[in-house]
Amino acid sequence: MARTKDFDEAEILKKAIALFWDKGYNGTSMQDLVDGLGISRSSLYDTFGDKHQLYIKALDTYQKNYGGQLCTLIRESQTAEMAIHDLLAMVVNDLLADKQQRGCFMVNAGIELANHDTEVNQLICQTQNQLEDTFLSVIERGQASGEISPNKNPLALARFLNNTVKGLQVSAKSSTDRAFLTISLKRR
Repeated sequence: MARTKDFDEAEILKKAIALFWDKGYNGTSMQDLVDGLGISRSSLYDTFGDKHQLYIKALDTYQKNYGGQLCTLIRESQTAEMAIHDLLAMVVNDLLADKQQRGCFMVNAGIELANHDTEVNQLICQTQNQLEDTFLSVIERGQASGEISPNKNPLALARFLNNTVKGLQVSAKSSTDRAFLTISLKRR
């Protein structure tokens, strides 16, 4: 008969995200995970598999939670300009609230592992595509409403904004200056 788990998997995943975010995949040992998660090594293996499987699950959980926040923000914005502004403001505010200056968990994973880890690369690409698609839908909505010029290539604008977000996330690892990270969307 299988034993019942005496821990909350969602809480363990939150702790795993924090550990991997702080130390990176390569910098986090199995002992770090056992100590930081507060579960036995056998429970870790039985529930999540190996360190790599736990890392993939942590990245996937982070992406779903953060991606869900972005999609909700976009849906609730009244205009395309407000959606873009609010999304960028949310990114900057999240980065500035992180006193450890960890940057973005997904961007960090991409920098550390995406070029030699197929599963991480796939998750990073999915995340980038989701954000790009979100920006694309907002831009197309803005073009339909007349807020954004229909003469602009919506995919090019979406990629520009996507790369702007990634740039902010990398820049926040070295700067916590709000003025440096804040983007003005006011028309000139």
